[in-house]
Amino acid sequence: MTRYFTKDHEWIDVAGDTATVGITDYAQSQLGDVVFVEVPEAGRQLVQGGDAAVVESVKAASDVYAPVSGEVTEGNAALSDTPDLVNTAPEGDGWFFKLKLADSSELDALMDEAAYKEFVSSL
Repeated sequence: MTRYFTKDHEWIDVAGDTATVGITDYAQSQLGDVVFVEVPEAGRQLVQGGDAAVVESVKAASDVYAPVSGEVTEGNAALSDTPDLVNTAPEGDGWFFKLKLADSSELDALMDEAAYKEFVSSL
């Protein structure tokens, strides 16, 4: 599995033509305590860079963007009951949705882990 990152602080794990998407540890630390998450429904078509989900914390509400285009295959239902998974396991059990990639060449525009760490250190 290969992991990529966006400048909007989403991560995407890719295995073949399927992917899992969430927000990074840096993003959740900036949000503070997450109190609500709205994930996309299965079947929804997402466009790279378009709105995909919403995360609300005690500090703010933020959009989560689609790192790549594709069709949502599953939203993380666990987040409706335990949105704090985004805080405790942002790059694990706190994932937001899974999708089937529409165009794997879109991954070329994303950062690898080293580039993302360098990007975050410059903020």
